Amino acid sequence: MDRLTTHPTPYDLVVTDARIVTPHGVRPGHLAVADGRIARILPSGETPPPARRTLRARGLHLLPGVIDSHVHFRTPGLTHKEDWAHGSRAAAAGGVTTVIDMPNTRPALHTVERAHQKAELIEGTSLVDFRFHFGVSPHTVETIRDLSPRVATSVKVFMTGHHTAPDVIHDPKVLARVFAVAAETGIRLVLHAEDDGVFALLDRRQGTPRHYDQYERTRPRSGGIVAVTKIIELVRRYGTAAHVLHVSSAEEADLLAAARHIGLPITYETTPHHLSFTAADTHRLGARIRLSPAIRHSDDQQRLWDALVGGEISTLGSDHAPHTIEEKSRPAPDAPPGLPGVQELLTAVFTGLRRRFPHTSVDDSLTLLARVCSAEPARLFGLDQQKGSLTEGLDADLVLFDPEATWLMSARHAHTKNHWSAYEGWTFTGRPTTTIRRGEIIWDGTSFGPAGGVWLDARNPLATEEPATPHHPRATREPAPAP
Repeated sequence: MDRLTTHPTPYDLVVTDARIVTPHGVRPGHLAVADGRIARILPSGETPPPARRTLRARGLHLLPGVIDSHVHFRTPGLTHKEDWAHGSRAAAAGGVTTVIDMPNTRPALHTVERAHQKAELIEGTSLVDFRFHFGVSPHTVETIRDLSPRVATSVKVFMTGHHTAPDVIHDPKVLARVFAVAAETGIRLVLHAEDDGVFALLDRRQGTPRHYDQYERTRPRSGGIVAVTKIIELVRRYGTAAHVLHVSSAEEADLLAAARHIGLPITYETTPHHLSFTAADTHRLGARIRLSPAIRHSDDQQRLWDALVGGEISTLGSDHAPHTIEEKSRPAPDAPPGLPGVQELLTAVFTGLRRRFPHTSVDDSLTLLARVCSAEPARLFGLDQQKGSLTEGLDADLVLFDPEATWLMSARHAHTKNHWSAYEGWTFTGRPTTTIRRGEIIWDGTSFGPAGGVWLDARNPLATEEPATPHHPRATREPAPAP
């Protein structure tokens, strides 16, 4: 790929000779950027316009920037595991231009004031744009009513907990109240759907797992199945929009697909690691891929792949949740679940698609990834008037992707703070070569650009009467409430 060249022009950047992955299919052509937005998409037969900078794609694919709607960048309070600067570098290197961060920090994000404080901590350190999922505990349900789209359009509910997720909703009446308030206020719930009561019952009989070959069966699929069944009934009762996170088993996928089929407003995600690993790998790799929910079996993995290519899965989230190597080296009962993943998200799933579905074209595989990694997260969380597709007028969040690249993942490639990856030693197919956030290059394959990521505004996607706005007011903030 050629270096950037300089031209006198009204356009800030033009990407030439790319295979552009648009909502209407893949087309060869050129894309022009002005004032941080996509200004023109031109067919390949036209002469590309001059620009102050020209990036020659030479036939590489141009994707919309990935929106990773499930990350734990650990700010504030857990920054020994990860911090925003490192997390956003890993994101940029993986083709991610926007993240939505989870609330289980210290302190947890349970008030509007904390959201503003968190944004101030992040300001000036993020390569990528960002949003937050709000949090809820048994004692803060009514604070959901304080939310405006500026702060959050979604609330995270933990139905079970672990080392870094203490705010679990145990009481069925409290859980029902969360669903009721969310429905009344037009908030989407995002849920860790495993039933804590199921796990507590099993633990009383068999104790917590002492070895990794015991882990999956002591945190079994029954926890997820029971939780998903409860969610479906609550959605049926209240009409709450619900997005179930990191689905891991075939039975959960079947239940959620059936609920969607009868018209309930339920969507779900899975993760690259549930598509990439099986329980047999947990025996071999131990804490490196200890997760919550646990990695399941090959039949579950195949069901999730079928759900992805069949259109059942709405989003892919990395569940980027790093821990230090020291923490991961503890004995099995004490090693926390979670792994880095924001950098590997796009490449790991593309690699799996090429290996499992070799007769599917590269164009079709990347069109699928553009839907679940960009368009659908933008739609679900109120960013689709700004981001999520290569459409004129939207933010110029772009990824140049080389689908033919073959490379070996090693720790030296990992930009997360603790510099390790569950995929070390994997041979990947495909690689982001350039990542562009609002028209500015933030990763060129070797170095990072400026940390100009902003706290995005959003619309409420569940309030259809809300008027459309052409772009986000980047500098607008509502005042924090008085303490």
